Amino acid sequence: MRNLRSPANNNLLMININALRNPVERLRITAILEGWSLIILLAIAMPLKYLADKPEAVQVIGMIHGLLFIAYILLVVQIKFILGWSLGKTLLAMIASTIPFGTFYVERKWLRK
Repeated sequence: MRNLRSPANNNLLMININALRNPVERLRITAILEGWSLIILLAIAMPLKYLADKPEAVQVIGMIHGLLFIAYILLVVQIKFILGWSLGKTLLAMIASTIPFGTFYVERKWLRK
């Protein structure tokens, strides 16, 4: 088993932290997480609530999705000013967060280098 305090692992951690300092990378990561949270909410949590009478899944996943949704919207607004997105592109990025797989499209087509 590897030593978790080895210099190689510290460098990996630093790369990830440095990536999060970049607003575009923050939005990319948030877009992916928000997209998956919506899919999990719709495909797993909602059927559990209505078909198996287990509302707990919606309570937990719904809260996580809500926080990711708010973070995504705020980051889209930030990126609008940083990258000079038009109002239309900004609104499309926001609307994409309400459509399953929509944020994956934004991440792949508009945010990848």
